[in-house]
Amino acid sequence: MPAQPLPIPSVELDENSHAFISRIVHEKAGIVLGKGKQELVKARLAKRIRVLGLNNVKDYVAYLKEDRTGQELRELIDVITTNKTSFFREPDHFDFVAETIVPALRTRSTKMRFWSAGCSTGEEPYSLAITLRENLSNVDLLDVKILATDISNRVLAYARKAEYTQDKMEGVPESIAKRYFVEVRRENGTVWSVSKDVRELVRFARLNLLDEWPMKGPFDVIFCRNVMIYFDKATRQTLVSRFCDYLSTGGYLIVGHSEGLSVSTRILDYVRPGIYRKP
Repeated sequence: MPAQPLPIPSVELDENSHAFISRIVHEKAGIVLGKGKQELVKARLAKRIRVLGLNNVKDYVAYLKEDRTGQELRELIDVITTNKTSFFREPDHFDFVAETIVPALRTRSTKMRFWSAGCSTGEEPYSLAITLRENLSNVDLLDVKILATDISNRVLAYARKAEYTQDKMEGVPESIAKRYFVEVRRENGTVWSVSKDVRELVRFARLNLLDEWPMKGPFDVIFCRNVMIYFDKATRQTLVSRFCDYLSTGGYLIVGHSEGLSVSTRILDYVRPGIYRKP
């Protein structure tokens, strides 16, 4: 009989520990962990406490402070990060890519660059790659690349594996599933593997959006959807300005429907909900 996983311990989160965790996560990743996020923080910390064999949050904070390698800080940010996503989420954005962006790019250049910033487990960049394959019949003859980045090594490993369970396939039309996924039997059940011709358009890399960006750009389209809602206003303003610098003239920044970017009205033109264009 296989060994059962140890239960995740319940933890008490005192004000000083919460303040320290909130400050360091905000400084290093830009994520705001207000009082309304205490239960989330407690649940995520409990996972690290169990893995490390510690007794409580105070022990964990001490461990975090003593770790000079920075590895535990990366692990903390990894477990704190929320990674909710799905294939073809907010589908009108992909319709806009197919109906407006791709035709315009096709008439201008054979080089096209896309960036999925905060790509999570890969559904967004793969959805974009499928959209491009569906609407660019000669995509293999063009210079088309999608950069997909995230701060979490855990979700990047999942994305690179490119295998999704049936529940993850709910947003994928049957015709698309047949063309761009392969049904594979695994020990734990059936998974859907993203086809090679889709995967080869996407390159994954770890990137903290608050750090320096090593890529040169420019990008024709940057997706950063439902990411900046976790940042404070100043961080959002800084990121939008940086995104604008990395966009080509006429390029698009696409954010989540629920994200209002007031700063963008000064440097980007509003197109439709969640879509902004660099003049």
